[in-house]
Amino acid sequence: MRRVPPEMFRFTTVERSDLYGAVLDAFGVAGEHLETALGLDTVRVRLRGVGWAAAVEDEELHEALRKLVQWELLDVVHNHAENHRTAEEYERRDLQYSLTRRGEAALAGVRHALEVLASTGALQTAVLEAVADRLDELCVLSGEPASADRRIFSTLRELEGHLDALVENTKAFNGELQRLLRAEGADLEVFREVKAATVAYLQEFLVNLDRRGQAVAAAVARVEEQGIAVLRERALRGAELPPVTGEDPAGGWLESRRARWAGLRAWFFPDDGARPRIEQLHVIARRAIVSLLQVLERINESRRRSSSAVQDFRELARWFAAAPAEEDLRRLWSAAFGLGPARHAHLAHPDPELIPSSHSWSEARPVEVSALLRTSGRTERFTRTAKVRDVAAVRAERAERARAERAELAYAWQVLETDGPVRLSSFGAMDPAVFDRLLDLLGRALSARPDAEGLRRATTGDGRVEIALAPPPDSRTVLLRTTKGSLAGPDYVVHIVAARGDGAFPDYLAAQQEGAG
Repeated sequence: MRRVPPEMFRFTTVERSDLYGAVLDAFGVAGEHLETALGLDTVRVRLRGVGWAAAVEDEELHEALRKLVQWELLDVVHNHAENHRTAEEYERRDLQYSLTRRGEAALAGVRHALEVLASTGALQTAVLEAVADRLDELCVLSGEPASADRRIFSTLRELEGHLDALVENTKAFNGELQRLLRAEGADLEVFREVKAATVAYLQEFLVNLDRRGQAVAAAVARVEEQGIAVLRERALRGAELPPVTGEDPAGGWLESRRARWAGLRAWFFPDDGARPRIEQLHVIARRAIVSLLQVLERINESRRRSSSAVQDFRELARWFAAAPAEEDLRRLWSAAFGLGPARHAHLAHPDPELIPSSHSWSEARPVEVSALLRTSGRTERFTRTAKVRDVAAVRAERAERARAERAELAYAWQVLETDGPVRLSSFGAMDPAVFDRLLDLLGRALSARPDAEGLRRATTGDGRVEIALAPPPDSRTVLLRTTKGSLAGPDYVVHIVAARGDGAFPDYLAAQQEGAG
């Protein structure tokens, strides 16, 4: 990313930044009227045109213009075509100021920042339809003669403008949407209305969104079938770029068009197998609808309840604050937090017949209440002891699985063991299990530091296998293939030393043959 000049936006942070901004804005408005150079009196007139109503002395305006020239935002020249009668007139009318390229960029940056701060973003289905229409028009124009080059240029620029509007509005709306999901409104009524309106807005946008996205993707494919490179060349001829000194602007113009087309493909028709961004927008909108509906449900639930836990605790806090003495505080605490449900009221003695009916409940023996009932609200139940499960089959299955894993591991190390340093391309096609072990070894080696000889050494966790990895002597790449896929990378030089497992290699081959049979 190119670095922004440090003095470019300094006028926005220093004292009298409002005057500096107004002066630059005055030059921007003058440029829209094709006035490229302004004198001191013209600058004062243009300042009133951009809304600067405060009086500005000549010295103050001279100082502001001098600072902008110092920051390379304005350029100053002498107008020798004028006739000056006095020195004061010479000083006022001879100097002519104009915006530099850096000044134009600074003014455009400030205006764009203010537009972003004032914008809220939108999801516009009309933009999607306009993108599809412009693509269809390009497809038709590609078959017309060279006289249509100007129309191809204008149509392509309209397409890029619609895409920019889609991207900027979508980013701005998504930012506002995420802030809305995190916000907690003070006025529940207004908060509820905003969220309900947002849900309706999202639902309306999602109607036929898949169909519109597929229509744009199909239009992109049709244009590319006609030849997008040829179309860009014709658009370049239709652009009629002016001749300039130095580097030919055609290369940069074509590169910009290629980047814009790549952005269009990323939104609707990506070529790397990734999900189109329009589908990601669909998922984000659906999740936002669910989240907003959940928030609305909580708001509606709180409106239906006569009281809430938050209100109860606030009222209790007021009671604590109004308690006259510390003893009253203790009584209030006991009354508020010492109460509990009578969960033991349904319990009875193990043998109720032993309790005389003539005795009062206060004279009877107490009923035992288990700790489980006090803590969880459930009584203890004593049943017959469950049968002990026979785990012999499970142990046998686990032992067999462990033997198979050991055999597979030993076979992998035996296949990967090398007699000396070899290239990765010498392994050829591999079993997926062997490929996983090779990837593990390569990952351990690449994460190790090179030794004095420039080799990266690593061992497995059990220390049975060691790998020494050297960088490839050339830029050749290797493609390792398995039944589950392939991996491309540098053709490293490796030396793998492994201990052989006794009898594990034939057992693994036999298991593989039985599985194939």
